[in-house]
Amino acid sequence: MAEHLGISASYLNLLENNQRPVTVSLLLKLGQSFDVDLQNFAEDEGARLVSGLQEVFSDGLFDRHPVSRDDMLHLASTVPEAARGVLALFQAYCETRENLRLLTAEAAGQPAGAGVGGSTAAIEAVRDYVHEQGNYFAELEDAADEVWRRGNLNPNHLDQSLGAYLERELATRVRLMPLEAMGPARRRYDRHSRRLLLSEILGRPSRTFQMAVQIALLQYRDLIDRLVREAGFGSDSDEAGRVMRIDLANYMAGAVMMPYDRMYRAVTQLRYDIEMLQHRFGASFEQICHRLTTLQRPGAKGVPFFMIRMDKAGNVSKRYSANRGPFARFGGACPRWNVHDAFRWPGRIHTQISEMPDGQRSFSLAATVTKAGAGFRAPGQVYAIALGCDAAYAGDLVYADGVDLYNPDIAVPIGLHCRLCNRLDCSQRAFPPLNHRLTVDEDFRGATAYVFEPQ
Repeated sequence: MAEHLGISASYLNLLENNQRPVTVSLLLKLGQSFDVDLQNFAEDEGARLVSGLQEVFSDGLFDRHPVSRDDMLHLASTVPEAARGVLALFQAYCETRENLRLLTAEAAGQPAGAGVGGSTAAIEAVRDYVHEQGNYFAELEDAADEVWRRGNLNPNHLDQSLGAYLERELATRVRLMPLEAMGPARRRYDRHSRRLLLSEILGRPSRTFQMAVQIALLQYRDLIDRLVREAGFGSDSDEAGRVMRIDLANYMAGAVMMPYDRMYRAVTQLRYDIEMLQHRFGASFEQICHRLTTLQRPGAKGVPFFMIRMDKAGNVSKRYSANRGPFARFGGACPRWNVHDAFRWPGRIHTQISEMPDGQRSFSLAATVTKAGAGFRAPGQVYAIALGCDAAYAGDLVYADGVDLYNPDIAVPIGLHCRLCNRLDCSQRAFPPLNHRLTVDEDFRGATAYVFEPQ
């Protein structure tokens, strides 16, 4: 088997014992050499649990009680519910720690940043479930196609077509409202008068998207509710259930704006040129990137992308993945990743080949996007969007033209975050890696002011 795959028997043994990741190139060789379904080799729930546990036990809280990878594997495989409980407990601990920091700063009269409150556990639970589904929901794709058939929508004037659809099919009128009437709201549905009110500050792509969201919530509520229940999130009183409902409505809205078959043909023809896709579908940069992560229909799969949206402070507000991505569950992104470069040179698309400590290579592109503001005193928010894939797929992207993808020296070494990265010579390191201790030597200065040694 090792000979068929072009690897050594010892390396194959490491793969079989979960000591090395199965890369995309190896998966392709498996598919060529053996009659197997490659979907069986996709990252499973156990692997995701182990990845989350590694992040948990890399926290300094466990410096005196290190947990080995074998123990994490055992916990994830034998008592997965306990492993999920550990992740949930650690998430609650992180929130409590951050809330305490903010409250302490507030009591001391210091700037504390964002306000206290608002549990993120529900958001993380929904993100995990969406990832488990491969970020693809066939029934919502079918529902979006049904809207096109019933509404005979015009792709050249989709916003007008959706407005007419809402009025004809759902007896709902769309009204564009002035800022002083809407306040901070961008979309508001008035159930009594059956009016959909949209703020005047929304651009055309955002107006189209919000109308499609309302169609999903009104006409396909039963379908969405069933999907929420099947996800195990419960009723309207369940916070995660409400988050999931909005996520599914947003998913369907993207599918209405960019129908699967048309989108799949377009990305194949245009080689994932995002700016050209924006023109063709009347969508924003962020909407296109999000939609690209969902093109995972069996028999017509696009490149399995990961996507992240981050603000200038490093807070992650969106995270989607049809495959493994170089970002941590409980932390920000590596400072060497090009998502940060987008803020330094806004308005440009930045590309990068990066390599994780385990040898996994990714190709990513990053750019800034600006959300609509409300005038001079309320400017819009600026985010960085990173979209990437395994380097094995980079040749399918127009952005990789002219890049020597196989040059061993071109990849930028990155990690999930400092506690999980063993690159001791990194000049960007902020914390010691797991199972390393800090040593101070006044006669030596390396890449950083500190030296770390194994415990």
